[in-house]
Amino acid sequence: MVAAGDAGKAGVAEKLGIEPGIVVQEIGWDEDVDDDVRAAIEERSGSDLLDEDADEVVDVILLWWREDDGDLADTLLDVRSPLADTGVIWVMTPKNGRDGHVEPSEISEAVSTAGMAQTSNISVGDDWMATRLVSPKSANTRR
Repeated sequence: MVAAGDAGKAGVAEKLGIEPGIVVQEIGWDEDVDDDVRAAIEERSGSDLLDEDADEVVDVILLWWREDDGDLADTLLDVRSPLADTGVIWVMTPKNGRDGHVEPSEISEAVSTAGMAQTSNISVGDDWMATRLVSPKSANTRR
């Protein structure tokens, strides 16, 4: 039987749309990231997260982002090049009240500037929120 906490973390990968066999690239890792979320994604996808230097096509980009990390719009433009046409970027930001919190309006502005579409927000653990971004051409496409 799965403990309640374990089921919650495994459910996070499912809420993020992680399916077996998909390729996930992680950008912005630091010591403050939620390792349980990372482990759940690796377990559900069946493979390790690719690092920032990987140069293969990916289905999902997991972007850990904090207030002091720079210009989000520029980063989104830079990181989306390896993304598959139907791929998504999950921008992981600290929740309100946590160090590094990013205002939702800042995310919306950056998403618009980068020419992407924001589709949903979910809570991932105690400290992080995830914002789902897609390319406009795939905004209405369901996987």
